[in-house]
Amino acid sequence: MTTMATQGAWLRMTSSPKSVAKSTVTSKELGFLTSQLSGVRISHAPSDVINRISVPSFPGIQPIVARRICPFTGKKANRANKVSFSNHKTKKLQFVNLQYKRVWWEAGKRFVKLRLSTKALKTIEKNGLDAVAKKAGIDLRKK
Repeated sequence: MTTMATQGAWLRMTSSPKSVAKSTVTSKELGFLTSQLSGVRISHAPSDVINRISVPSFPGIQPIVARRICPFTGKKANRANKVSFSNHKTKKLQFVNLQYKRVWWEAGKRFVKLRLSTKALKTIEKNGLDAVAKKAGIDLRKK
């Protein structure tokens, strides 16, 4: 047995160099590369891979995830420390108190279902839905 010094002592060739060269020529003709470590055949023809794999891809579609941010006030989660009795601090998130609420929209003469924080709900009761939505830049006609 001969060892290849460039690739390390663990990689050993078990056959003569003439038979290795002959096997690589025949494997290239078939369109496959043969690994000398495990004998796995790897295809290198891109059309061969495309014919075998037919997976539909949808690049523009992403899952819709509701963010935990109030659209009226801009409140979002606060990073804080959870402190134990032994004063060991671990990170935690303090989320905004978001609620789904049907609010009467006077200008549209209908109810609008909104996801807003309780602070925004108090502000809407005080100033009115139109004023708060205009200040936040929210178009209520879409909803």
